[in-house]
Amino acid sequence: MTYCTSVLIWTFVFGLYFGLSKCHFSVPLKIFPGKYNISTGVNLTALRLVALKSDGNGLSLASDPTGTVNFLDMVNNLQGDSGRGYYIEMSVGTPGQKLNILVDTGSSNFAVAAAPHPFITLYFNTELSSSYQSAGRPVAVRYTQGNWKGELGIDRVSIPKGPNGTITMNIAAILSSDGFFLPGINWQGILGLAYPMLARPDSSVEPFFNSVVKQLGIPDVFSLQMCGAGLAASSAADPPAGSLIMGGAEPTLYRGSVWYTPIVEEWYYQVEVLKLEVGDQNLNLDCREYNMDKAIVDSGTTLLRLPVNVFNAVVDAITRSSLIQDFSSGFWDGTKLACWMKGETPWKFFPKLSIYLRATNTSQSFRVTILPQLYIQPITDVDGTLDCFRFGVSSSASGLVIGATVMEGFYVVFDRAQKRLGFALSSCAVNGGVALSEIAGPFSAADVAADCSTGPLKEPLLWVISYTLMGVCGLVLIILLVLLLLPCRRGDRSGEITDESSLVRHRIK
Repeated sequence: MTYCTSVLIWTFVFGLYFGLSKCHFSVPLKIFPGKYNISTGVNLTALRLVALKSDGNGLSLASDPTGTVNFLDMVNNLQGDSGRGYYIEMSVGTPGQKLNILVDTGSSNFAVAAAPHPFITLYFNTELSSSYQSAGRPVAVRYTQGNWKGELGIDRVSIPKGPNGTITMNIAAILSSDGFFLPGINWQGILGLAYPMLARPDSSVEPFFNSVVKQLGIPDVFSLQMCGAGLAASSAADPPAGSLIMGGAEPTLYRGSVWYTPIVEEWYYQVEVLKLEVGDQNLNLDCREYNMDKAIVDSGTTLLRLPVNVFNAVVDAITRSSLIQDFSSGFWDGTKLACWMKGETPWKFFPKLSIYLRATNTSQSFRVTILPQLYIQPITDVDGTLDCFRFGVSSSASGLVIGATVMEGFYVVFDRAQKRLGFALSSCAVNGGVALSEIAGPFSAADVAADCSTGPLKEPLLWVISYTLMGVCGLVLIILLVLLLLPCRRGDRSGEITDESSLVRHRIK
């Protein structure tokens, strides 16, 4: 009986453990309040109409005066700032209702406010759209910061400064939210540009860009320039802007060559980080540390987010190399600002940060580097005499996220057709004639593992395993109950069941 009781106890414990296992969905959207000043003028060359097509040798530019893609029409179609996100104007429904929609490469739902909210001035009124059709399916998404709930529907959408044409697509009508819409924002929805695997409630909900490619026939490529490159705050200046180019890449928005890294997994835009350097110091961590859980490129995340061990190593390296002594720990963890007298800039005190990405030739890598102007970020002055700054890097429990802190230095090409991401120097990442970002390579990748992205199982697979184990657990519990009713006992001299043999009495409380 003692043996039987032991078996039952351990069976129940393991069954309970696996039965309660649950995978939590989180999209790394992290938006901080802030205001940045930047001149958004782009020095465009002579007007030309170009389209980007895919051939056997890669992406190539071609003249297409009769096509649906006019890249120059899309230049500067983004507004917003690096602290509160970049958004594009879209027309939703019939007749069209114009809304500003946050551009987010870290999620896959196109969702718009469909009910009043104290922090927004506009919302999509489904009753005023003759083309809106409710799908009758509830949907909810939880982000790193904030969440919303609503219902799925279908409607017509066009983009004034986007590809020509109207698209019929899935829309999530946001009916309630918590911590998603924030004070001071000027957008009323989110444009998830990632893959179907991240769509909610399941991957059958076709994401926005998939619909655009299918219905308008444009190449399965988009590119993103975010022009909020850490300039001093000023309420009198226009907010930073940028460009979302759908169908290819616009050459006037970048300088030099585009360096490509493979997309490791098509859910988020997952890449493979090989190493990090602070100044000329290699952190010398196992490359799997950088890809712990995942490493992704996400325009909806404000900061550069690093796994805890990597973050601590970066802070230690910056502290060792910085000319500032006894720096407050609150600055590194984001709870305090660092302030200097107005007109003084702290960037000379800090080193460059470099990220090495595996190249499409997997035996090589290339390096993207940001200057301190991108990660020591100005915040609106406090009392008119001080200029204050925040640390544009944070620790993460959900993987490495290359967010706006890094992306603002580069023109990023999301070449979904060839399963790769491209980085080039952004034409707007310049301050006082000084480029705020660098790219170099190729370098040998022989000093790192052949596969640095090996890590925990992906969320959808974890769901399958979780539900399978829950089913097994249910079967185990049924067997457990049957065993409890069987005469599996240790007979004492009286032949009665002792208190110690009652599993339920002692284990379920």
